[in-house]
Amino acid sequence: MTRRTVMKAWHFVATGEPLRPVELPDPVAGPGQVVVDVRAAGLCHTDISFMNGEVPGMPSHLPIVLGHEIAGVVAELGAGVTGFAVGERVGIAPVLHDGPGVGRDGGYAERALAQVDELVPVPAGVDYAQAAAATDAGATAYHAVSAVGEVAGGSRVGVIGLGGLGQIGARVAVLLGGEVHVTDVRAELATTADLLGAASFTTDAGRFAGLDLDVVFDFAGVGTTRLALSAARPGGRVVQVGAGRPETTISIVDLVVRRLELRGTLGATKEDLVAVYALLASGALDPVISTVGFDAIPDGLERLRRGEAEGRTVAVR
Repeated sequence: MTRRTVMKAWHFVATGEPLRPVELPDPVAGPGQVVVDVRAAGLCHTDISFMNGEVPGMPSHLPIVLGHEIAGVVAELGAGVTGFAVGERVGIAPVLHDGPGVGRDGGYAERALAQVDELVPVPAGVDYAQAAAATDAGATAYHAVSAVGEVAGGSRVGVIGLGGLGQIGARVAVLLGGEVHVTDVRAELATTADLLGAASFTTDAGRFAGLDLDVVFDFAGVGTTRLALSAARPGGRVVQVGAGRPETTISIVDLVVRRLELRGTLGATKEDLVAVYALLASGALDPVISTVGFDAIPDGLERLRRGEAEGRTVAVR
């Protein structure tokens, strides 16, 4: 069998420029590395922030193939790799500072290079689109709710933004025993909130601010931190997950007088991804995922930019 030598990919070449279709040399696995045939790659708002130049120092270099939510099949093992086999289904956990789509070429390509320490087996019953979305959106939301927000049985929980991460965060909070209240500007998401097990849904920020919540998660980050602070009870906590805008304003009076705690969170651990895969495999977690073809990745990112994406968007091959 003749080994393939080139792959199709989408290149990010400069701030403000659209992704460009290119052909690149196939990655080759070095010691401790594997090559993964990409079957699905999640589209994340972070990629849009990268393309806008809103995250200083990230990605680490240009040009680069973006895409940090990756699931696929092990295609090649480097020297010294144990515990995985060619043909095994895996997700690439974005746990390293030089991970795919940030420090090296990512998942908007036919193949991606991974360190063996980044790999997490995908269990039976979890499809590639779910597995890809779980690597960042799923694990990040899970970590935010369980570890940073410390949601437990009886917690009164607020969720701002029922997008790709918010829907997962809301469901995880329900599964942890929280009484979950959701707000989003899109009235049609009331049905989604109900399916997730939320106790209430509103598009009215005033009503949401009157709920006296123990912990509020802002999964939107589009000037919504002020709303989160106003909705938390005195002595409560706000967890900032979304960063839809690089800056915002908050009420110092709310923060100080009502003794609120404001925490930021980014990313997750491999253990969080394992936990999310288990929830997906059990059927307890079934997020809304919209799929596009790999040739439609730029269009998918543009829809995400405009706020038109339903749930999490994943490119599937």
